[in-house]
Amino acid sequence: MLDQVTSNTARSNLAPIPFEADAPFLKVTGELPRELNGTLYRNGPNPQFEAPGAHWFVGDGMLHAFHLENGRASYRNRWVRTPKWQAEHDAGRALFGGFGRKMPDAPADITTDGGVANTNIIFHGGRLLALEEGHLPTEIEPGTLNRLGYCDYKGAISGPFSAHPKIDPVTGEMVFFGYNAAGPLTPALSYGAVSSSGVVTRFERFEAPYASMVHDFIVTENHVLFPILPITGSMQRAMRGQAPYAWEPEKGAYVGVMKRSGSSKDIVWFRAETCYVFHVMNAWEDGNRIIADVMQFEEAPLFNHPDGSPTDPKKNRARYCRWTFDLSGNTDRFTQTYLDDLTGEFPRVDDRRAGFASNHGWYACANPDLPMFGALSGIVHVDGRGKRLGHYLLPAGDTISEPVFVERGADAAEGDGWLLAVVWRARENRSDLAVFNAQDVEAGPAALVHLGHRVPDGFHGNWVGAE
Repeated sequence: MLDQVTSNTARSNLAPIPFEADAPFLKVTGELPRELNGTLYRNGPNPQFEAPGAHWFVGDGMLHAFHLENGRASYRNRWVRTPKWQAEHDAGRALFGGFGRKMPDAPADITTDGGVANTNIIFHGGRLLALEEGHLPTEIEPGTLNRLGYCDYKGAISGPFSAHPKIDPVTGEMVFFGYNAAGPLTPALSYGAVSSSGVVTRFERFEAPYASMVHDFIVTENHVLFPILPITGSMQRAMRGQAPYAWEPEKGAYVGVMKRSGSSKDIVWFRAETCYVFHVMNAWEDGNRIIADVMQFEEAPLFNHPDGSPTDPKKNRARYCRWTFDLSGNTDRFTQTYLDDLTGEFPRVDDRRAGFASNHGWYACANPDLPMFGALSGIVHVDGRGKRLGHYLLPAGDTISEPVFVERGADAAEGDGWLLAVVWRARENRSDLAVFNAQDVEAGPAALVHLGHRVPDGFHGNWVGAE
């Protein structure tokens, strides 16, 4: 599967772009809502140099910023100038392969890549942070996109920091985790919290059932849930020159449930049928139950079995699924119920309902007859029961990024606003920023911001209002 992803980059939107650009005045088709004043930041892998055998996942981070103001649009993109990026830039060639692996001919004084900051970008506590799950956050200057350095909150945190922290919409607190917390390919996780003013109020570590790639986690008003699913990490494999991460379904699926006010010593581990989840849409409490909506794969894509054999392509697609946990103590199993059969990924909600019951959700959907990634070609709108409220598909061949919700105003009802998503136009080999009415996606984009070049497929982004 990894070879397939690599070989497809030349004829898809995965290949990197080799430049940085500023476009101060972009053409707009339709009319941009005047209430949209701020910047959509997008992050994703954009390798500066090709490294033999390197997975697309570990390419250098590139930030794409679409600034909207009074019906006008501008754009800027910049590589995140991590120590790895700078060292390779100065050398004029790749010095690292996948997952921090140093090339045999790299200079001896270069000991670590220091991360690629390529997965997400969030604004919290007055800081704009570029994130990837293997290292500390990287602080970014909002206007210039310059790198300001690592953010460790004055030494209060250390080790890996998730690309998917959650911000409590009521308190403004940001909660986060990190896997490999005791070193590469270890089963330790960290957990912490940062106040709305940017002060670390909690940081601790605990052991998970096994070393797992934990991309996302689940947060409700009073609980935190840690999915330990069998994309497993193995130092023994890595030392033998094999893949450090592989699909081992026999390890089973675990989810640890902890009270936000409690301790990691009190985590209760639930079990279920083996699966993998990269992304969580939302979760909430319902009496003695926790409900979590996720995009669930039967078998993990992009990773092989430990012996190098691929997983089943027919099971490599994510579908909208509801997990239910009974906290009354009657069982240590949680249930998994698919709510739709569409292939999809990158789920989002109105972030003002994050951790609470919500009536609106959106995700990028794909053609089930095409490979999972590189084929996301539409948007689905669902209600709180998982029922489809709208479904929009792009012209054949075009692909779409994660849809980011922006509310109409601070007092707007849930779901009243817009979805912003970057669209690749395959025939023209360039990208648009599409603006949808969030409650009428079937009508198609209300406005399109046109770029002269393409924005490569990436991961996550967020809107930062001008205020």
